[in-house]
Formats: sequence, structure tokens, C-alpha cells
Amino acid sequence: MAAFHLSKKTLVLQSLRLVVASIFLQTLFYKFTGASESIAIFSKLGAEPWGRIGTGVLELIASVLLFVPGFGWLGALFGLGLMSGAILSHLFVIGIEHENDGGLLFFLALGSAILCILLLRMEKETLTKILRKEMKK
Repeated sequence: MAAFHLSKKTLVLQSLRLVVASIFLQTLFYKFTGASESIAIFSKLGAEPWGRIGTGVLELIASVLLFVPGFGWLGALFGLGLMSGAILSHLFVIGIEHENDGGLLFFLALGSAILCILLLRMEKETLTKILRKEMKK
């Protein structure tokens, strides 16, 4: 059996990506099936049904990008943008606690945003290379 070695950085990156993608993908069921909780949230935002379905599609895209070689940073950036919107929606419209959830959705969004920031920080070298290439053009 061949030995398969991953560096610590790669192992941490993949673990963080897996956690973020799991959170995003777990919520898709509620968004795409039209669960009453999801409908209530997006109705409160005035974005039902297009906001619920659109957000679900964008979270799915971010989840896939997290694992596409060379595009993990884009998935993390996309995820950070989505979670920033979710956090602001909770703070200014929905409320931190929604339907007696104890703030679970808010804290999942906050945790995902923090993990996306960590992923972006860990992908600093890739981002720097991309930005330098773009600036030379």
C-alpha cells in the first residue's frame, strides 16, 4: 500500500473547507424544499422565494468551489460574502434568535464567516500570485 502524506497546511485547509461546505450544504435542504423556517426568514427579508432559492444556489456554488483545485480561495471569498449578508440580515432584520432557535442560524453564519476568513488567510500566497498577475496586465 502506497503511503499518502498530506502536509499539515493541506490537512487543515481541507478540514476547514469540509466544515464550511457541510454547513452550507446542510442548509440547502431547507432552502430547496421550502421548509417553513426558511420561508419565514426570507419572507421577513422580503426576498421569498427568489432570495431563498438564489441564496441556496450560491451556497452550492461556493461549496463546490471550495474543493476545485486552484479555486478554493474563490469559494471562501464567495462564502464570506454570503455569510456577511446573513449576519447583517440577522442583526438588522431577522434578529439573532429566530423562532426560538437560540441563535443557531446566526452563530452558524458567524462561524462560517470566521472559517472563510481563516481559509482566505491560509490561501494568502495564491491570492497574492493572482493579484500580481492581474496588476501586470
